[in-house]
Amino acid sequence: MSNIPESGRTSRITIRLVVIQILVVSLLLTLGGRLWYLQIRNGDEYTAEAASNHIQQVIVPATRGSILDARGIPLADNQTRLVVSADRTDLMKMRDKGKGVLTRLAGVLGLKPEDVAAKVRLCDAKTPKPCWAGSPYQPIPITDEATTQQALQIRERAEDFPGITAEPMAVRRYPGPGGSNTAQVLGYLSPVTDDEITQAKDSRTPLMRSDEIGRNGLERQYDAELRGRAGVTRYEVDNLGRVIGKARSDRAEPGSNVVTSIDARVQAIAERELDQAMKDARQEMDRNTGTTYKADAGAVVVMESKTGRVVAMASNPTYDPNAWVGGISAKDYQALTGKDSDYPLLNRAIQGQSAPGSVFKVISATAAVNAGYPFTDKYNCSSSYNIGHQVFKNFESKGYGPIDLGRALEVSCDTVFYDLAYRQWQKDGGNNPKHPKDWFYRTAHEFGLGKPTGIDLPNEVRGRVPDRDWKKRYWEANKDAWCKQGRGAGKGDYAAEIAKENCESFARMRAGDSVNYSIGQGDTLVTPIQMATIYAAISNGGTLHDPTVGKAIISPDGKRIREIRPKAHGKLPFDGKTRDQLDAALAGVATQGSAAWRFQGWPQKEIPMHAKTGTAEVAGKQTTSWFATYTKDFTIVMTISQGGTGSGASGPAVRKIYNALYGVDEQGKIDAKKALLPRPEAGLPKIDKDGSIVAAHIDPPPSEPARKEEKQEE
Repeated sequence: MSNIPESGRTSRITIRLVVIQILVVSLLLTLGGRLWYLQIRNGDEYTAEAASNHIQQVIVPATRGSILDARGIPLADNQTRLVVSADRTDLMKMRDKGKGVLTRLAGVLGLKPEDVAAKVRLCDAKTPKPCWAGSPYQPIPITDEATTQQALQIRERAEDFPGITAEPMAVRRYPGPGGSNTAQVLGYLSPVTDDEITQAKDSRTPLMRSDEIGRNGLERQYDAELRGRAGVTRYEVDNLGRVIGKARSDRAEPGSNVVTSIDARVQAIAERELDQAMKDARQEMDRNTGTTYKADAGAVVVMESKTGRVVAMASNPTYDPNAWVGGISAKDYQALTGKDSDYPLLNRAIQGQSAPGSVFKVISATAAVNAGYPFTDKYNCSSSYNIGHQVFKNFESKGYGPIDLGRALEVSCDTVFYDLAYRQWQKDGGNNPKHPKDWFYRTAHEFGLGKPTGIDLPNEVRGRVPDRDWKKRYWEANKDAWCKQGRGAGKGDYAAEIAKENCESFARMRAGDSVNYSIGQGDTLVTPIQMATIYAAISNGGTLHDPTVGKAIISPDGKRIREIRPKAHGKLPFDGKTRDQLDAALAGVATQGSAAWRFQGWPQKEIPMHAKTGTAEVAGKQTTSWFATYTKDFTIVMTISQGGTGSGASGPAVRKIYNALYGVDEQGKIDAKKALLPRPEAGLPKIDKDGSIVAAHIDPPPSEPARKEEKQEE
């Protein structure tokens, strides 16, 4: 028997029980604390992680809506192609960062390894393009032109191509119906970025990582309507990745279709004639420089006079929008954006700015009438005009004697407008104005210059009216540089003399500024779409419309149609009498004035033609050609940078576009069967019961007629 007393054993048992109880309580407290930490403190975080571990999303991209011309012919649609893509996340997990896989892939696809590698590198400030601007977690397309044999090689040798997929996908297509291109109007697509996903998170049209969005043109303007909504299927999976059920499924919603006012047939002819006019100009000798004209860029706009709807819009140089589909190559990107590219991505119809030359004179004539100079009074059209020691010459120094404003427009007499602008400058106070009326500058603003027209295309520029406010801002921004350069004046340095004069001008509106401005020269800048809007307004009686390319948004099932109706933003600042006088004068330009030689044989009685020529001088460059015209139905404005005279360079092309619209032959006879668009397209394309839009048949544009021209002074 133990010699330990009973009381001692009881005490030891009690201590053990207390220790055990303390341990149990400690364990319970530790467990409770951990549970509180996991469920309360970090509950949301671990709930999200658990959900991501057990829910996998499969995204089905929405079919992008088509962009159609006014007769339902696709300008942009989709086609199924075999697309080879790379998962950058998988590639980056490899020891060599996927270099070996991409090299083998390049061999299968017949591409250069460096070009394939460039496709999957991420864009940043230091990375040259092309590169991947989209989400790094999205499959990156390598090519959308894989053959069936190439796709089979990739799929059958999956172990050689981890992270690479080859699947049929709906890919954007720009078919170019009837030989049209329409590149700058349509724009192009590229992958969505993480920043764009974040910005669109709470909008009506949130973005998915798989989305492509419009980067320019109509693709950008109507991106939300065209894109649709991607479908998402969520699967429950276990920790081994096996599907154990479907959580939820949201069906993909295809995008709506955009019907435009563009007529693909007219678009093709406008593009062709602009291109040919530029080629012809390059064969003509510039007497000022002793070289041929460069004709380095141009644009043409064909617009409905009564509505502002755009029937055709061409910009040259141009490009193939299909180059962006499936990711652009380094060679193509350089050709589109490099210093020697002439920047074909620019839509020069809405982004090309230049001095307007004499097509501006309809504004100056209106300003003169509003300032109190009667339209029918006689004004001296001399061969030159002197202000102080400066001589301003008429075009080719030709004078016509006393003529009214209508005749001054017909023969494009500069000196009449010089005199009117100088007289008004004197009335406004000359170099020391107190309360100037500034009729010539005010009227230009009232005609809509110096601000965007509101066309439904992105990145339109506003042009410039060099009024007193602009002159002050410009002087303040440049005075220090002018004054510094002007210190060398008086030493035979012409540039220094000009700089000194600018330095000491104190932003004054000088007489030379005003007279130069009156004929569309100097610091005035306009765009072709602005001039088309103005001449269309003269045609329709004075209403300035927001130009529109989109005509209607039609849902995929064809049941919902939202028409984009013409909208006016102002009235031209003249009364009916002045409008009619301008209208008659512009008709005279086409029949007996500076454009008459381009409209010989035109059926003037059946289709009254109105025109204005313009030849703008640009410092350091050859002259810019302008030709603005209208009938009761259509307005056409064309311009060619460094192309020569208005009627000489642009005139033949504009005449040929009208010939095609109305079915007029070279002898002036109208053949209604050959007329592409004798009147504007009023309705929308037919929609079938299944929602598909019935496209009209389109033939190639008619062959170009033989050229028979004679030159005449403008």
